[in-house]
Amino acid sequence: MPSVRSLFATLTACLLASLPAIAADDASFDPATGYRIAHYRAAVPETVPGGTRVDRDKVDTLITSGAILLDVMPSEGGGADQKSGAWRLLRPHQSIPGATWLPDVGHGKLKDGFETYLSTNVAKLTGGDVSKPLIVFCQSDCWMGWNAVQRIAKLGYKNIFWFPEGTDGWVEWGDRKLTPTKPVPFAASP
Repeated sequence: MPSVRSLFATLTACLLASLPAIAADDASFDPATGYRIAHYRAAVPETVPGGTRVDRDKVDTLITSGAILLDVMPSEGGGADQKSGAWRLLRPHQSIPGATWLPDVGHGKLKDGFETYLSTNVAKLTGGDVSKPLIVFCQSDCWMGWNAVQRIAKLGYKNIFWFPEGTDGWVEWGDRKLTPTKPVPFAASP
């Protein structure tokens, strides 16, 4: 007779395997790409294709070893000015110290130029090293990071870590602070 642990492992594997099928039937997901396209603030899954989920302790270890922090929190306001590259924001944004903020790259369907904005900036941050560790985050229960991890993996990056608790998880324990950050100016082409 199988153990409870092996039954749980089998059930978990079946549920994870069915995630793309579930997503295909859910209007919150794009059936062509599998990206989340609506209801971005909702409970997230335990895993992400193309990346590894990490907790705050692992984030600390990764930062110490030189990982790049990538904040994908969406912008609030008028977005990026396509000509000047300046962001029109309603309020200041705070992030994990040392993070680079690339707004709006976690949407399920990107506006014109944002694929290039993401790929160009990730290449700059990593020096083109596809094995450089990247920590992608947003806020807790935010699908923007989940989408962005997959998009970055499709660019060929190999060591992508997803911190789904994001800025909320960073300060939750009471001993961490966020710092003001500005978005990287938008440029649709290099």
